[in-house]
Amino acid sequence: MLSSKAKYALRALVCLAEAHRSDRWMLASEIAVAEAIPKKFLEAILVELRDEGIVKSRRGRYGGYRLARAPSLTSAGAVIRSIDGSLSLTPCASRTHFEQCADCVDVNLCPMQPLLRQARDAVAAVLDSCSIADLASPQPKKSSRTPRVAV
Repeated sequence: MLSSKAKYALRALVCLAEAHRSDRWMLASEIAVAEAIPKKFLEAILVELRDEGIVKSRRGRYGGYRLARAPSLTSAGAVIRSIDGSLSLTPCASRTHFEQCADCVDVNLCPMQPLLRQARDAVAAVLDSCSIADLASPQPKKSSRTPRVAV
């Protein structure tokens, strides 16, 4: 499940992507107000994102935060991994944080493994294909199906 922390991180990055267009630094307090995120929690998130190289920070009168690179170069998947760790539903299906489930006798014999890995890969494919730029300027998706309308 996606944590509130990861959702807040994505929202903050969308806000910074909009500021990126005008090459502007933003204060944590500005982002907190714009995105309705608790300021102290946001500050901790921004420090993590800075340590991961996703945002830059600068002190002083013209300081604040900004994206470390173009918003099109950072995926939602990368952000979520940096905040939450693995994208898998269970630790035993994780590529980066593998742990055998406590109730599992042998992970190689687990009938759920193929399904859990497939789910992990599908989630990763979707999140890795969506950049912060995509989130900042969402395009409405048109349905390929004709909607059913009662007459």
